[in-house]
Amino acid sequence: MNSAICTSYLTLSRHQNVPKPGLPQLPIPPRFVNSPNRNNCFRNVSPLGIRLRHDSSELRTVLSRRFRVSSKNAQFGSFSEENEAQAPSFAEFITSERVKVVAMLALALALCNADRVVMSVAIVPLSLSNGWSRSFAGIVQSSFLWGYLISPIAGGTLVDYFGGKVVMAWGVALWSLATFLTPWAAETSLWLLLAMRALLGIAEGVALPCMNNMVARWFPKTERARAVGIAMAGFQLGSSVGLVLSPILMSQGGIFGPFVIFGLSGFLWVLVWLSATSSTPDSNPQISKYELDYIQSERQKSFLVENKPKTTKLIPPFRRLLSKLPTWALIIANAMHSWGFFVFLSWMPIYFNSVYHVDLRQAAWFSAVPWTVMAVMGYIGGLWSDIMIRNGTTVTLTRKIMQSIGFLGPGIALICLTTAKSPSVASAWLTLAVGLKSFSHSGFLVNLQEIAPQYSGVLHGISNTAGTFAAILGTVGAGFFVELVGSFQGFLLLTSLLYILAALFYNLFSTGERVNFDEPRL
Repeated sequence: MNSAICTSYLTLSRHQNVPKPGLPQLPIPPRFVNSPNRNNCFRNVSPLGIRLRHDSSELRTVLSRRFRVSSKNAQFGSFSEENEAQAPSFAEFITSERVKVVAMLALALALCNADRVVMSVAIVPLSLSNGWSRSFAGIVQSSFLWGYLISPIAGGTLVDYFGGKVVMAWGVALWSLATFLTPWAAETSLWLLLAMRALLGIAEGVALPCMNNMVARWFPKTERARAVGIAMAGFQLGSSVGLVLSPILMSQGGIFGPFVIFGLSGFLWVLVWLSATSSTPDSNPQISKYELDYIQSERQKSFLVENKPKTTKLIPPFRRLLSKLPTWALIIANAMHSWGFFVFLSWMPIYFNSVYHVDLRQAAWFSAVPWTVMAVMGYIGGLWSDIMIRNGTTVTLTRKIMQSIGFLGPGIALICLTTAKSPSVASAWLTLAVGLKSFSHSGFLVNLQEIAPQYSGVLHGISNTAGTFAAILGTVGAGFFVELVGSFQGFLLLTSLLYILAALFYNLFSTGERVNFDEPRL
C-alpha cells in the first residue's frame, strides 16, 4: 500500500499537468519534487498517521481539508495552513531577532543625530569666542549639509547593491571619526572645521537608506511602520541626548567634550553591529525557525529584497524613477520634512535664547523635550499604521492619513507657536509640532519601500538629496531672514505654509502600490 501511494505521488510530481483519475490535481512545490527524500514525503497523509489508498474517498477528503497550496508560499517551497500565520504576541515580537536588528539601527541613528546636534549647542560659545554673526553661524551649521548633499544617492545605490549591514558599518565608522576629530580641526583652522563637518555629512548620508534596506529585509509589510517607528525613535532620542548632555559635558570637559564622547561611542557600536547582526534573516544563526517561517510567509513576493538576483544594476534608471508622480510626492515630502527638521534642530536653542532670554542649558532643555515626545509618538504612529493595514485599510489610504497628520499638525502648531508669550507655552506648542511631525515616518518614509523595493535605497537617496537642499536653504535662510526682517515668527509662519502645501501635494499624487520603474515609458 505504501509503495502504491508513493508511486502515485511520484507520477503526479513528474507529470503535474496530467491529473490522476479520481484524485484532485495538486501542484507539488519544487522543494518536494526535487527532494532526494521525496519517496518518504507523503507516507503518512492523515494527521492521525493512518495510511490510506491513493484512490480512496478518505484520502481525497483529507487532502481537500488538510492542505492548501498558495502562490505566496510556493516560492518558499512549503505548504500553508488554511489559516494564515498568526501575528506574534508583543512578548514574542519584542524578544525577536528582527527587533534586535532594529534596536541596533535605533542606536546608530541616535548617535547619528547626537553627532549632528552637538554643534547646535556648541555654536553659541563658538560664535561668542570667534565673533561670528548669526548668518555666518548658520553657514557653519550648514557645513554638515554640504557633505550630506553628496552622499545619499551614491550611498543609496551602494546600499541596494551591497546591503545595509556593510554600508551602515562603514558609515558609522566614518562619521564617528569625523566627530572625534572635530576638536582638533576647530583648533587648527576654520576651513578644516568646515571640512570635518562636511565629512560627517557625507558619512551620515547613508544612515537612513541603510535603515530602510534592513527594515525591508527583516520585517513583513504589516510590521514595517512599527519597525521604522522604533528606528526613528532612536533618531529623535539622539537629538534629546545630544541637546541635554552637550551642555553638561561642555561644563565638565570643555566645549569639545561631547565630540570626543560621542565619537568613541560610535566606534563601539560598529564592533557590536558587525559581530551581533546579520544582513538577512536566513543568514542569522540565532534566529528561530518559527520567526524565520513567519517573516517569509508574511512577506509578499513583490516585496522580497533579500531573494532578488545579485544582478541588480549598479546604475539605477534615474530617468524612469523621476518620470513618476509618486516619486515626486516622496521628494516633496522628504524636502519639507528635512526643512522643518533642521530648522527646529539648528535654531530652536537660539530661538529660546534670543526670544525668551533663557540661558543655554535651559534653552537646550526646552529644545530637547519635543524630540523625546517625537520618539514616543513615532512608535505610536507606526503601531497605528500597522493595525490599520492589518484590519483591511489600504496601504495608500493609510500612508496618506499618516502623512496628513505629520504635516498639517505641525503647520497648525507653528502658527500657535508664534503667539506664545512664555518659554513654557512655546515649548508646549513646539512639542506638539514635533510630536505630530513624527507621523510622517509612517507616511512617506515607509512608502519608499513600497513603491520601489528594489530601488528603495537610491530612491531614498534622491529624496534625501532634495531634502538636503531644502535643509540648507532653511538653515541658512533662517539666519538671513531673521537679520533682514528681525523676526523668528515670520520664518515660522513661512514654514507652516510650506507644510500645508506639501501635505496637499502628497495626498494628490502618492500611492501605496508598487510602481513599475523597470519598463520604459511609452
